[in-house]
Amino acid sequence: MYDHKIIEKKWQQKWEEIGINKTGNEAGKEKYYCLDMFPYPSGAGLHIGHVESYTATDIMSRYQRMNGKNVLHPQGWDAFGLPAENFAIKTGTHPSVTTMDNIKNFTRQIKSLGMSYDWSKEINTSTPEYYKWTQWFFSLLYKNGLAYKKKSKVNWCSKCQTVLANEQANGGVCERCSTKVEQRDLEQWFFKITDFIEQNGQTTGLLDGLNKVDWPESIKAAQRNWIGKSEGAIVKFQVVDSEEYLEVFTTRVDTIFGCTYCVVAPEHSLIANLKLQIENFEEVEKYMADAKNKTDLDRMEAKEKTGVELRGVKVVNPFNGEEVSLFVADYVLGSYGTGAVMAVPAHDERDWEFAKKYELKIKKSINDIENADEELFTDDGVLINSEEFTGFKSAEAREKMMTWLEENKAGSRKINYRLRDWLVSRQRYWGAPIPVIYCEHCGEQLDENLPVELPTDVDFKPTGESPLVYSKTFHDVKCPKCGVAARRESDTMDTFVCSSWYYFRYSDHDNKDEFASKESIKKWLPVDLYVGGAEHAVLHLLYARFFTKVLHNLGYIDFDEPFLKLRNQGMILAEDGRKMSKSLGNVVNPDEVVESHGADSLRMFEMFMGPLEDAKPWNTKGIVGVRKFLEKIYNIVENKSLGVCDCAAGKCTSAPKTLVTLVHKTVKKVGEDINEFKFNTAIAQMMILVNEMNKYEALPKASVEKLVQVLAPFAPHVAEELWEKLGHTASVFKCGWPAYNPDKIVDDMIQLVVQINGKLRDTIEVAADITEEDAKKVAMESDVIKKWIESKEILKVVVVKGKLVNIVVK
Repeated sequence: MYDHKIIEKKWQQKWEEIGINKTGNEAGKEKYYCLDMFPYPSGAGLHIGHVESYTATDIMSRYQRMNGKNVLHPQGWDAFGLPAENFAIKTGTHPSVTTMDNIKNFTRQIKSLGMSYDWSKEINTSTPEYYKWTQWFFSLLYKNGLAYKKKSKVNWCSKCQTVLANEQANGGVCERCSTKVEQRDLEQWFFKITDFIEQNGQTTGLLDGLNKVDWPESIKAAQRNWIGKSEGAIVKFQVVDSEEYLEVFTTRVDTIFGCTYCVVAPEHSLIANLKLQIENFEEVEKYMADAKNKTDLDRMEAKEKTGVELRGVKVVNPFNGEEVSLFVADYVLGSYGTGAVMAVPAHDERDWEFAKKYELKIKKSINDIENADEELFTDDGVLINSEEFTGFKSAEAREKMMTWLEENKAGSRKINYRLRDWLVSRQRYWGAPIPVIYCEHCGEQLDENLPVELPTDVDFKPTGESPLVYSKTFHDVKCPKCGVAARRESDTMDTFVCSSWYYFRYSDHDNKDEFASKESIKKWLPVDLYVGGAEHAVLHLLYARFFTKVLHNLGYIDFDEPFLKLRNQGMILAEDGRKMSKSLGNVVNPDEVVESHGADSLRMFEMFMGPLEDAKPWNTKGIVGVRKFLEKIYNIVENKSLGVCDCAAGKCTSAPKTLVTLVHKTVKKVGEDINEFKFNTAIAQMMILVNEMNKYEALPKASVEKLVQVLAPFAPHVAEELWEKLGHTASVFKCGWPAYNPDKIVDDMIQLVVQINGKLRDTIEVAADITEEDAKKVAMESDVIKKWIESKEILKVVVVKGKLVNIVVK
C-alpha cells in the first residue's frame, strides 16, 4: 500500500543522514549551478506558487546530478525589508525575532516537499555576517565613483515613510503597498547604474548583454523598454534678441519643418535666464509652482495637457529661419533629454492635442503615402514642405538632416536613455546600514570597520527619518581620518542591494575574508539556471546585472552576465480563476495538500497543470488524478511479475516489443522535456507508459527500473521507495539517468501518407523500412486510391522514403 506519510518521512530522514544533497565536489565533473530567486520569509509561510518554481529547479538539479554533474543548489533568505519592520511596529517584537521564526517555518515546509537543497550553504541577508559584505560592495562602488549622494527629486511613499527607486514606483504607486507616490527634494544616495547602459571598457553593457543570455523575450523587452534608449539629435533654436540657445532633443528631426512652437519643462533654467524678457512672468511663475506638486508620472499621463506661452520670447528654427513661440508645459520633463521639445502637432499626438487646445498652427511636413489627407500622422513617411529634403523618405531624411546640423553647427547626434541612477537610500530601520561617517572637519568618510551593525536601541515607528537617527549607540563614533567625534549616516540601504550579489555568496558562504574567493567564483559562476517571478524584470534582475558588470569592469570576475538561463513560473490561480487571497478565502495551503495527498502528488500536479510559464487555476480533482497515477506505478512494482531481461539489447521475453520501444521513447522524451522545461509533457509521456504497462501481468524488470528512474526527479520519495523494493541498496539518485537505445525507438510500422496531386487521400500502415518500389506498389493497390486514379493519366509518382507517396495525375 502506498502510504505517502510513512514513505516521505522515511526518505527525508535518510537523505539528511547520508547528505545526498550536498554540493558536488568531484574532480573532472562538469558543474551546474541551479538557483531559485530566494524568498522573503513572511509570516504567511510558503505558498503554492513557491512550490511550483522550487519543484522546477529541484527536478533540474536532480536530473543534472543523475547525469553526473557537480550540482550547486542552495537556498537562503531575503530577510531585510518593510513587512518585518511593519510587523515589529504593530506587535512590538523585534524584526530579527519574527524573521528567524518565519525562516524556521519556511525551512520546515520546504523540507516537507523533498527539495534537494544543500542547506549547509544557507544564507540570511539580515545577519551581520552577510550584510558586512553588502556594506563592502557599497564601499567598492563609492571608491570607484559609482556611489554618490545628491539632492534630487525623489519618489516618496507616505504610508511606508520612505523613498522609492523609480523601478519601485512604476505606475506612480508604491510597489509594496500601492499607495500613490509623492515627489520630494531630498539628499539621497545613488548608485551609478547608468555608467553601464552601454559597453564600459571590456564589459558588455546592460543593453547589449541581453543578446548573450537565454532569457524569455518578454523579460529582455521589459529591460530594454525600461532603459529606454532613444537615438536622435540635439537641435539648437536661437532665442530672438538674446545670446541664449534653446537645445531640444528629438528622435524625429525629419519632422522639423512642421515645428510650429517649442516647449520647455517648468524646471528649465532658460525660464529664469529670460525672466526680464518674459512679459507674463508672474503667470509663468505660478504655473511652475503648481507643477512642483505633481509627480513625473502625473505629468506624463495627464489626459489634458496644460501650458503657458512665454510671451515676448521667440525661438528660431535653424532649418528654415522661422520664428516660433515658446511655451512652458508640465508634460515635458526636466529629467529627460534636454527638458525641452520642438512641437510638431501634425506628427505627434501630444503636440496635436496641445495645439488644438490653444489654437496653434498645425503644419504638415510628412505625408502618409496611402492617406495624404490625414491631419495627424505619426509614422514614417515621405517629406513634404521641407525645402531641399522634400521627397526623401523619413529614414533617409533623418540621416541627411543630422549631417546638415553637424555641418552647420546647429546641433549634433545624441542618444538619450530613460534609465536613471539607482536610488538606494531608505528612511527605515530593517536594512543594511550605509557605511559612511560625517565629520564636521573632514566631511564624508567611509567606515571600513565592517560590519556597521544595526543598533537595537531604537523605536521602529516611522517618522519620515530613519529610526537610526535617534540611536545613541549607533552614533557613538569617531572620524576615521581625524579621530574627533562624528556621526554616522542614518539611512539604510534598499533591500535590493542585498539581493544584487547573493548568488556569489552561495559559492563560498562562510568566507570571512572575502564576499567569495576567486577560486569559488571561478568554479561555480555564472549561474546556469535561474528561476523566479517575472515581476522582477526591471528590479532585481537589472540590479544584479549591474553588480556583476561592476565586478567584471574592476577585474574581480571574468564574466559580465550573472544568469545564463532564466525561466519564469506562471501564477497559480484559485479554482475560480481569481488570484489567491486570504480576503477571498481561496488560498490553497501547501501544508494541507502535503498532509492529504503527499508531497510527491503536489509536486507532480503543479508540474502537470500546464506549461511552467503559464498562469493556471488550481484543480482539486486534478491532484486526485495525479495521486492515482503514482498509486498505479506503486502497484506495478508491488504486484506485477517482473522478469529478468536485457531491454537495451532487445532480449525481452516478458512483454511485446512495442512496450520496450515505448520505454526507450519515454526515457528519451522525459530527458529532452526536462531540458526544455516541458515538465507537463514529460509527465504525460510517463502516464502513457504506465497505462501500457498495466495491460500486462508480467513486465521486464529493466523496463520498470527505467520508469522509476525517470520518475525520480519529479516524485523523489516514492521513486526511492520503489527503487529499494526493486532490490537496490544505493539511492536512485546515485544510479544515474537511464540510457536509451536509439535503435529501440524506431517504430517497426509507420503510417504511409498517400496523396493525389498533393492532397491527402489515404494512410496505410506499412513496415518502417519499406522500399520506394514497395511503397509505390502498396499505394497504387489501395482501393481508396484506385478510385481516385481510375481513368486518369499518371504523370509521375513521388516517394518520400518512410513518409509519403504523392501520385501526380492529369
